[in-house]
Amino acid sequence: MVRTSPLVFDGHNDTLLDLLNDRSGDRSFFEASDRGHLDLPRAQEAGFGGGFFALFVPGEGDLDPVATDDGYEVPYSPPVRPDYAAAVTDELLDLLATIESDAAGKVRIARTAAELRDCFEAGSLVALPHLEGAEAVRPDLSNLTDLYDAGVRSIGLVWSRENAFGHGVPFRCPASPDIGPGLTDAGRDLVRACNDLGIVVDCAHLNERGFWDVADLSNAPLVVTHTAAHALCPSSRNLTDDQLDAVADAGGVVGVTFGVSALRPDGAFDPDTPLSVLADHVEYVADRLGPEHVALGSDFDGAMIPDPLGDVRGLPALFDELRSRGFDEEALEKIAHDNWFRVLEETLTA
Repeated sequence: MVRTSPLVFDGHNDTLLDLLNDRSGDRSFFEASDRGHLDLPRAQEAGFGGGFFALFVPGEGDLDPVATDDGYEVPYSPPVRPDYAAAVTDELLDLLATIESDAAGKVRIARTAAELRDCFEAGSLVALPHLEGAEAVRPDLSNLTDLYDAGVRSIGLVWSRENAFGHGVPFRCPASPDIGPGLTDAGRDLVRACNDLGIVVDCAHLNERGFWDVADLSNAPLVVTHTAAHALCPSSRNLTDDQLDAVADAGGVVGVTFGVSALRPDGAFDPDTPLSVLADHVEYVADRLGPEHVALGSDFDGAMIPDPLGDVRGLPALFDELRSRGFDEEALEKIAHDNWFRVLEETLTA
């Protein structure tokens, strides 16, 4: 097969949780499936070389969107119990380690930037373990080194709920991300500790005041693994122009999500969304910040994505859409993987 698109390193997927929740046993990471968005055969077909693999702890009850007069709102998710968060995180880490062991070199967990690039260039699908929400970290940080030793190299301080470290934004549109207070003292300590260890601090799902706290505290490039432009879709999850500018000023990167409710101007959960709407956000961020500060943060297996994309195999169509807008191959390489590698090489200290 001749690849016509650059190899992708992606800012976010929830495939591990989807595999863990597959009680039917019908889905395997090593077999192409009609379920979900990502597995090894489909990744290889699409030129998907790896990414941040989320270790996400779901709430202990389902929350559904509620229509409002001009958009939607998901009831604010309550905090989760720390012991439950730790147990789920351990299960997900064990699952990823089992996938690596069973893959015979076709899937590798990266713990350093050098390992990441070497595995990627050698053709192994490379996974960077990422906590989506820091609930598994004890507030006194006493187990942070243990999580680092287990392979965690990226931590999103919050998901869309409150925890010991800060406040996530609720899923709401139209809405501002300026919702609630900034980081707690424990959250500030966690940012400093991540900087010291060489762990990415991810601002996805973080409210605006928390974002500015990270911008003031962190000595690493600012990272938002999966988000979009608030100017195009007024979701509380998305970044304002001032926040986008701050990411560029810090030498960081914005991973543009594929989740339709964060892309569409109306914020609707509607998979009948053209690829042009996704490309609008990539183009907006690239035009404002330069192509060296925009990347992909798909949210595969964690969000409703556009039907024309379908699953990971739709990535070449996205790059074709970007080419049609004047993006050259150098810019596409940056968006596909180079920008993530640059930031990780500056952030991961070991």
